[in-house]
Amino acid sequence: MSALTPPTDMPTPTTDKITQAAMETIYLCKFRVSMDGEWLCLRELDDISLTPDPEPTHEDSWEDLTDLVEQMRDDAEDPNYLMANERMNLMNMAKLSIKGLIESALNLGRTLDSDYAPLQQFFVVMEHCLKHGLKAKKTFLGQNKSFWGPLELVEKLVPEAAEITASVKDLPGLKTPVGRGRAWLRLALMQKKLSEYMKALINKKELLSEFYEPNALMMEEEGAIIAGLLVGLNVIDANFCMKGEDLDSQVGVIDFSMYLKDGNSSKGSEGDGQITAILDQKNYVEELNRHLNATVNNLQAKVDALEKSNTKLTEELAVANNRIITLQEEMERVKEESSYILESNRKGPKQDRTSEGQALSEARKHLKEETQLRLDVEKELEIQISMRQEMELAMKMLEKDVCEKQDALVSLRQQLDDLRALKHELAFKLQSSDLGVKQKSELNSRLEEKTNQMAATIKQLEQSEKDLVKQAKTLNSVANKLIPKHH
Repeated sequence: MSALTPPTDMPTPTTDKITQAAMETIYLCKFRVSMDGEWLCLRELDDISLTPDPEPTHEDSWEDLTDLVEQMRDDAEDPNYLMANERMNLMNMAKLSIKGLIESALNLGRTLDSDYAPLQQFFVVMEHCLKHGLKAKKTFLGQNKSFWGPLELVEKLVPEAAEITASVKDLPGLKTPVGRGRAWLRLALMQKKLSEYMKALINKKELLSEFYEPNALMMEEEGAIIAGLLVGLNVIDANFCMKGEDLDSQVGVIDFSMYLKDGNSSKGSEGDGQITAILDQKNYVEELNRHLNATVNNLQAKVDALEKSNTKLTEELAVANNRIITLQEEMERVKEESSYILESNRKGPKQDRTSEGQALSEARKHLKEETQLRLDVEKELEIQISMRQEMELAMKMLEKDVCEKQDALVSLRQQLDDLRALKHELAFKLQSSDLGVKQKSELNSRLEEKTNQMAATIKQLEQSEKDLVKQAKTLNSVANKLIPKHH
């Protein structure tokens, strides 16, 4: 049953409670991301029931509910509404990531390194926050979005940041802007000045407008909130070894399983809600998997198109080479004709030199045209060769991107398997809890029967006691009467 559909034996929620629940819920694409205390809960929007029960107790409340949900769906079509909810979603993820990192680091009690899982997830969440609303720059390979550009501005605002920016640029293993941005975040955390740098950057909206859309996270209030949360990371000591670490090809996938509730801390009555949350999480992961499969298919189609284009360019290159060979043969032939005409002019009479001179000038003109044509063909050949090299580079990068997507799919499938195992475990615990409740109910009924029997026995004993008292009184009165007569 959906979270908004009340049971038949429960009272219908009021409009105020429904509005409050809606205000505590945020939407991203077709999924609902709710904050359950300090935990994350994902639910698919299609699972929400919009039809009230046939005989609701408060018809007006359910009409308000239907109008409210329809209005929320209409708002979901607005790009600004979607962007606002994406910002809220990223801010909540940043809260969970930062709080979990601080608590786990304090409990660990040592310097953190790059292999620490909560720290890795923190950098992934920060990367998603910095990428939100980035303007795409068009290049030969397509649209490119990189958050390294905004981070380079920090050294102009805070002179102390120039040191880490220079260190990032000097690292030999970094080849992409994404890798440089990831290295910059790690060095800033080691300096314990990540919050200071982010605040300085967010305060300069006029500079950020060159890189971000107006409704991006870095341009809105959520960015300032995240920058304030980063102050708590100053209590953490971290040490990273940048040399030899492949920051260019890392896959930035958020591991939502780190923020799911542990089934050991829940009661049997809450088992259904936890299983529903896990199923919703599984649906989200499967939807993300479908999106990644679609992306891989699109990339494969691009690779096929590039291969066809490469084949076409190869054919054109062969035609151009044949054309060059033909022009070279024509040039040799023209040179031989020119040499023959010159020799004949020297030996022939003067009256024939005029006509032969005209023929020579025409031959020279033809030779000049052929030479110019050859230069044009050579220039076009150079352009084709450079385009072929760019196409080969694009194919290599696309193959690398496909490999990254496949790694992401493997990671997501592993998370899906973990979620299924957790689901089976919770289902088993729920069955055990139901069995225990049933046994306790039977024991309780037996105790009630024994209690009723004991109460009846006590009443009988009380009645017998009253009868004995009456008999004792009667005997006393008889004894009192007999004693004087005896005397």
